Amino acid sequence: MAKIKKVKSISNKKEHVKKKVDLADIEKVIIKISIEIAKRGEGALFVIGDRIHYGKLVRHKFGKINVFDKGAEKVLKGLAVIDGATIIDRKGNLVNYGVLIKNTRPFVGFGTRHAAAVTASKNGNVAILSSEEERKVKIFRGGRYIMQIDALQKNVEQKVPAISKILETAGAGTLGYIGAATLAPTLGIALIPGIVVFGGSYYAIKSFLDRFNNGKQ
Repeated sequence: MAKIKKVKSISNKKEHVKKKVDLADIEKVIIKISIEIAKRGEGALFVIGDRIHYGKLVRHKFGKINVFDKGAEKVLKGLAVIDGATIIDRKGNLVNYGVLIKNTRPFVGFGTRHAAAVTASKNGNVAILSSEEERKVKIFRGGRYIMQIDALQKNVEQKVPAISKILETAGAGTLGYIGAATLAPTLGIALIPGIVVFGGSYYAIKSFLDRFNNGKQ
């Protein structure tokens, strides 16, 4: 009986490994964690991807952790506020934490964490930054700053699924229907309270707004 149970357990484990993980689901978990960190007035940088150039600042020892594991959010919150970036692969596994992003170049008006986020978000990666000073969560993709989330906005955590949808459409250069939208030329597109989108084509965004406004009339 013991051998049968053991074999069955291994089989289930293999099935779990083979199961496809959606990047959007990983983003939802990390965005939620990042909002909570920013709300506390602490800073952090998560990078999701498989092609990230970084160096270890110190040697760490940790077991295998996946963002979907029970209790993983609490662990990730603690690790993320350590100096350096936290690396998550496209299967949701914690790869490393407290690391230095390589080839980072400074940007006028931005701190080292912002510069690291811009660099780390290249090569198909997504960087999600919690700003302790602004209490904002900032999302970078393709080396560009594409979204800002106000962590102090009331019930913003409940909007994470909508935020994920915006990321999908903004990343494709178009915007899907989310809700009331206004154009802030110097800031970006505020689709829902507390959320500002910077990515995508201006004309694609303008076209979306025109269709939305015409539909209301």
